[in-house]
Amino acid sequence: MRRRVFEVLEGGTGGPAGRLFVAFIVSLILLNVAAAMLETVRGVDARYGEALDAFGAASVGVFTAEYALRLWSCTASPRYSHPVWGRARFALTPLALVDLCAILPFYLSFLFAADLRSLRLLRLLWLSRLLKVDRYSEAFAMLWRVVCRRRDELVLTLTVGAVLLVISSTLMYFVERDAQPRAFSSIPAAMWWAVQTLTTVGYGDVYPATPLGKLLGGVVATLGVGMFALPAGILGSGLMEEIRRSREEGRACPHCGRPLEGPSRPPPS
Repeated sequence: MRRRVFEVLEGGTGGPAGRLFVAFIVSLILLNVAAAMLETVRGVDARYGEALDAFGAASVGVFTAEYALRLWSCTASPRYSHPVWGRARFALTPLALVDLCAILPFYLSFLFAADLRSLRLLRLLWLSRLLKVDRYSEAFAMLWRVVCRRRDELVLTLTVGAVLLVISSTLMYFVERDAQPRAFSSIPAAMWWAVQTLTTVGYGDVYPATPLGKLLGGVVATLGVGMFALPAGILGSGLMEEIRRSREEGRACPHCGRPLEGPSRPPPS
């Protein structure tokens, strides 16, 4: 029974029952996020606030039962076979901590019920339920594997971006500080302009006024386009490599590249 419950909760190894459970939990998570967003609309909260609260409480009951069943059945996996230390090790895994964060704010709200500000802050943690989708999504798992494999290249691009940010903001500070002492009062203040320019957002609240500043701004904007194309290229090539590897391992369709069965996890022996 414990092994079967573990397989169903894992989804990918539980057959039709596991896939049905995954669809139910993912739908419940998305409905909870939608309900949390609707609660911020005054008209909806005034009319359906009690119903939304009841739905949230019922959902917490389902998530709590799921978390308890995971703790109970995790010993079916060889990694967590010890009845005490195995469960403790499972409870400290990232996915288990996300599950705990999804239900903990509801129970903590009873301790801070007298402080409305604390209650609102705790309700923000309900967004952690959206992170639970990662447990059941092969797409999230694949993206995470790509980021881990290409972390050196990504760190390199972030380092280059940070250096370019400091250099461009420093140069613009010395070029524009006399013409615009308020907008470019310091190098940290000039960094706001540099961030806008490097990301090609350009809000328009801060911009160079001198000819030399405009020339520098054009150069920085051009460099920003190329700099932000690097992470996209790294992730794109990494995703293609991961899809090819998944096809070779039989975890994805060889024609369309879509996953065959949920997240790939080693089944318990």
